[in-house]
Amino acid sequence: MSRMPLYAFVAAATLGTVSVAAPAAAQTVQVALGDTVSVETLAMVVALERAKEKGFDYKLTSFSKEDLAIQAVIAGQADVGIATPYAVMQKSKGTIKNLAQLTRLVFFTVVDKSAYKSWKDLNGQPITFHARGSGTEAIGNIMAKRNNITFGQRNYISGSENRIVALMNGQIKATILDLANTTILMEKAADRFQTLPGLDNPASDEILFARTEWIEKNPQKVDLLVEEFVKLWSEMAKNPGIVEQERAKRGLLKDLPKEVVDSTTKFYERGIKAGLYKSGGADAAKADFEFYVEAGQLQGPVESLKIEEYWHLAPYEKAAKKIGS
Repeated sequence: MSRMPLYAFVAAATLGTVSVAAPAAAQTVQVALGDTVSVETLAMVVALERAKEKGFDYKLTSFSKEDLAIQAVIAGQADVGIATPYAVMQKSKGTIKNLAQLTRLVFFTVVDKSAYKSWKDLNGQPITFHARGSGTEAIGNIMAKRNNITFGQRNYISGSENRIVALMNGQIKATILDLANTTILMEKAADRFQTLPGLDNPASDEILFARTEWIEKNPQKVDLLVEEFVKLWSEMAKNPGIVEQERAKRGLLKDLPKEVVDSTTKFYERGIKAGLYKSGGADAAKADFEFYVEAGQLQGPVESLKIEEYWHLAPYEKAAKKIGS
């Protein structure tokens, strides 16, 4: 996931300075976020804060690179993660399990009109992604395969807002952006850039996952955590303004400029309408297997992948039944 300009505020500035310690040293749950705390990830912080009110004591560490958050969980430096862990799940051999889908890969391939008009034009050409093994690269792999092309040099710039700057400055001419930043770019320079055809059924982007050992030792905490995410996502679908209401109530991201605060609800309205924020369990797992196998981040065939080896579904199913999601 990558974020809006002006929206990114690191966790240390908004939630207090956090240093990840070994989970066994305390009851506090260490949570690793594979992104900065921003308007786009605000709903996740709200869900965590709601869980905290009910006894889920946690400390959040945000990472500018998603793979660092995933590695923190795999290495035991964090208990819970929010990222896209599929690229390392087969190699980690059951060390982590997914708990719930939080967001989907609603991304757009954006190109400089002066250089490219179609996917075919990108054959042998450079393209820039968010990070190695990220959802943006997975999308690129799939679209390249479907259009029978091979990319040239692959470059990596973390954050859609940073890739927008590179596009505007002419430093890159093809990349993949999230919904928010695609909207911003097109409002600024639709005469210079265009989007190429994309995927019809987006797979998971941000997933709530945790160390398998921690899940087994803390079933009540897992149930509480998952339920708060599912509950908030259900509320958001009916009232996108709930995120801003909760932000104001809890004093989160309190240093945001007024113009950013005023656009928070509009951002969530757009995101929910586009299908960005969608919780999921078994249905998400099946779609993810198809997507990430085709993208080359999971070794197939799809039929050989067992959901229970990648997902711990019971907490999500319990929460969805209770809340009616």
